[in-house]
Amino acid sequence: MTSQSQTPAASVTPVIVNPSHLHDPTPNGYSTVVIAPASGRLAFISGQSGQDQTGALSSDFGEQVKQAYANLAAVIDALGARPDQVVKLTVFVVDHDMSKLGVLTENVTRMFGAKLPAQTLVPVPKLAIDLMLFEVEAVVLLD
Repeated sequence: MTSQSQTPAASVTPVIVNPSHLHDPTPNGYSTVVIAPASGRLAFISGQSGQDQTGALSSDFGEQVKQAYANLAAVIDALGARPDQVVKLTVFVVDHDMSKLGVLTENVTRMFGAKLPAQTLVPVPKLAIDLMLFEVEAVVLLD
């Protein structure tokens, strides 16, 4: 088993593990395993969509994804946390196809850089609001 990061002493920093005998998931914007230390507390963030502060929702998939990650970043910041403390993402994509994967990967790597959380993509036929095309929920390790 190989690790992309080292475990700091007396820290609540998550540890990322991508076993060398498995396909490297990082080009697709996620890590295979993220280990949260026992000393941390977890925050579960409800799904963030592409709605802006007024509740408006673009009809463009890329714009919705960008706004959803901006919303997620705002929630993480409000918790006093950083993106590298996110241990798990679950993303929901309406009518997913491979053309959307590049948009998703671009946005997740922009937010998380090389410290990619574990992630699951769930294709769905519909979300809570008819025009909603994307939603992201997160688990964050708090200090």
